[in-house]
Amino acid sequence: QVQLVESGGDLVQPGGSLRLSCASSGSIFSISVMGWYRRAPGKERELVAAITSGGSTNYADSVKGRFTISRDNAKNTVYLQMNSLKPEDTAVYYCKCTYGLRSYWGQGTQVTVSS
Repeated sequence: QVQLVESGGDLVQPGGSLRLSCASSGSIFSISVMGWYRRAPGKERELVAAITSGGSTNYADSVKGRFTISRDNAKNTVYLQMNSLKPEDTAVYYCKCTYGLRSYWGQGTQVTVSS
């Protein structure tokens, strides 16, 4: 069983930055695909960024150039550095761990971008 705990969500002004963290329990972190998703009010959950075990990344078009996903396998932690935040980035951000056919989700952390 894998448990994921997100942290780092906060209220931030437009143009500001935040770094989200997702700490994982279990032994499969280093061989898993890790992803950040978000759900904005009234919208479907969407992929924000993902990183493979080998370090390959992909991003939603809406965050390219502003967000960076990274992982530290020694700490079983994945990060999402978010810069130049916009009000439309306001959402609950979720961490997801995928290994084969299995996937696990965190409980989410709220990010609010507002002046």
